[in-house]
Amino acid sequence: MPTELEDEVIPQPRGIVEELVRDDVGRKKFLKALGGAGAASFGAFVLAACGSSSTTTSTKTATKTATTAPASAASVPASFGAGDIGILNYALTLEYLEEQFYAKVIAAKLFTGAVGSLVSEFGQQESEHVAALHATVIKLGGTPAAKPTGKFPITTAAAVAKLAYTVENLGAAAYLGQAGNISSPTVLAAALSIHTVEARHAATLATLVPGGHVTPTGAFATPDDAATVLAAVKPFIA
Repeated sequence: MPTELEDEVIPQPRGIVEELVRDDVGRKKFLKALGGAGAASFGAFVLAACGSSSTTTSTKTATKTATTAPASAASVPASFGAGDIGILNYALTLEYLEEQFYAKVIAAKLFTGAVGSLVSEFGQQESEHVAALHATVIKLGGTPAAKPTGKFPITTAAAVAKLAYTVENLGAAAYLGQAGNISSPTVLAAALSIHTVEARHAATLATLVPGGHVTPTGAFATPDDAATVLAAVKPFIA
C-alpha cells in the first residue's frame, strides 16, 4: 500500500530541509526558488566569478578553494560527440535515466502526501532538464544522444528513497566533474545551474534517508569523472 516515507525509515532530527518537505507552503517556495530565476541568478554568479580578472578577496578565496577541492575530471567518451556537444549529450543521457527513474517511482505510488508531491516535482524538474539539454544540443548543431532504457529496482519506499539520494548525488558529481572541460561560458552557466538543483534534490532526500548527509563530502563537493559515473549507472540500463 502507498505509504509516507517517514513511516518506513528511522526517525531523525528535523532540519530546515525536512521542515520544507513537511510544510506544503514552504516546500513550494523552496522548489520555486530552484527554478528559472534562481537558476539564472546562480548562472550569472558563475559567469561573473569566472570572468573576473581582478585580484580580490573573493579571487584569493577561490584560489585557496581550488587547491583544496579535487581537480576537474577527464572529459566524456568520444561516442557522445566532441567538445561541449559531447558533454551536453553525456549530461542528457544521465538526465534521461533520472527522468525514467522518477516516472517509475511515481507510477509505483509508493509515496503519498507531502513526500509524494515532492517526488513528483523532482521528477518534473528532471523532465525539464531533459528538454533543455536536448534543445541545446540541437541549437549547437549536434545530434541529441539516443535515449537509453532504464531499469530500476522499485521495491519499498525506503529503498527507493535511498536510491534516489544516491542517484541525485551522482548526478551532481557528474556535472561538477565536467565544469572545467566546458568551453562556452553560457553552457557552463547552464550546466552549473542544473548541478545546483541536483545537489539540492540530494540534500532534501538526505534528510529522509537513514545515514544520509546533506553535505556528504564536507565543505567541498567532489566531482566524478565520466568513467566513474557511467560505470555506476550501467546496472540501471537495460
